[in-house]
Amino acid sequence: MNILLLVAALLIILAGAEAFTNALEHLGDRLGISEGVTGSIFAAVGTALPETMVPVVAVFAATSGQPAHLGEEVGVGAILGAPMMLSTLTLFMMALFVSPQRGWRGALNPEPTGLRRDLGWFLIAFGLSTVALFVPHHITLARIGIGLMLVTLYFLYVMVTLRASAALVAEGHGTEAGHALYLSKTGLPTKMQVILIQLAIGLGMIVFGASLFVDGIEGLSHWLGISALILSLLVVPIATELPEKINSILWVRRGKDTLAFGNITGALVFQGSLLPAIGVMLTPWSPSPPVLLGAGLTLLAGGYTYLLVRRGVTLRPYHFLFNGLCYGAYFFALT
Repeated sequence: MNILLLVAALLIILAGAEAFTNALEHLGDRLGISEGVTGSIFAAVGTALPETMVPVVAVFAATSGQPAHLGEEVGVGAILGAPMMLSTLTLFMMALFVSPQRGWRGALNPEPTGLRRDLGWFLIAFGLSTVALFVPHHITLARIGIGLMLVTLYFLYVMVTLRASAALVAEGHGTEAGHALYLSKTGLPTKMQVILIQLAIGLGMIVFGASLFVDGIEGLSHWLGISALILSLLVVPIATELPEKINSILWVRRGKDTLAFGNITGALVFQGSLLPAIGVMLTPWSPSPPVLLGAGLTLLAGGYTYLLVRRGVTLRPYHFLFNGLCYGAYFFALT
């Protein structure tokens, strides 16, 4: 029953995220913003929502009468597992799927300023989140201060990204919706009100599916005799977010490298700042060996990718073999 519950929850989450992302693309098109903004903010947030809602639901369930240790473990595992997967496995998978088309030495051409900006902000925010692991839980003011700094960092990042949009649109990087709005297939017009209705429907499905998924993870950890933390670090990110990164694979295979990379790196900033803020302020957020290993490898993979971009290296699929090795090392260390 636990597995069936997880499958049902996953299907609901994915359907909701698909509706949400489709509506976001039309919103970006309607607002006349750049591919960088659509990829790094709109699409990134939309595709990150399944992973986002799992730790949020888990943490708040732990503070409202559910078993606290399970909720906290699922929450912390999901919060840290998402940046780990995005900076390692997701980038590797995107490179793997584009390699038959372009070759392992073929060029990848995302808009460089946005990519450098995303990775730089992520490393700052996630580095601060990692430092917070060593701040004792009873020092409440310090924890709250770090949490508020992480929230502020994300909103500053959004402002900087939006400010860069106009220049990018003028250079030909404007957003174009790839598919018709799903609700328009029912006969409704593609107007702002209809776009917002589809956004609300998608979000509601994601929240409901995330609640079911937390219940399934907790039950499965009991049945398998595996720590909910370990299960959440490995299973939750793959199950809830990796399928959504199919969008990046499809975009890069269609030559839309900026959207493909922005979907991943924008999600990294989102997952590396706002969610750790919740973890820092509402969970023990302690430096256990699996957590430290995951945080260290995430910073290693993110820093490696940032240095490639910073140095102006033409990105090629083989560069991301290193990111895949980082995830492989983590997986085998935990299992």
